Amino acid sequence: MYLDTKEKKKIFKKHGGNESNTGSPESQIALFSYRISHLTEHLKDNRKDYGTQRSLQLLVGKRRGLLDYLKAKDIERYRAIVKELGLRR
Repeated sequence: MYLDTKEKKKIFKKHGGNESNTGSPESQIALFSYRISHLTEHLKDNRKDYGTQRSLQLLVGKRRGLLDYLKAKDIERYRAIVKELGLRR
């Protein structure tokens, strides 16, 4: 599987502060970004996989919602995570 427990813990530790901080917006945004990049690569090879395409659109929407929430709550944290993940806005 492309996203096992070790990979998730590594993402949460890097962006959330520690492995158990799975609910912070930064760690969730990082996890969504990882999944989005994986699905994007899959869709490059399988253009007619519409189920995956829909899942990708839903993930992008969830990430956008979290980014909007973080922007409203704390603009500095928002800018830091956008810069760290290389997201364009």
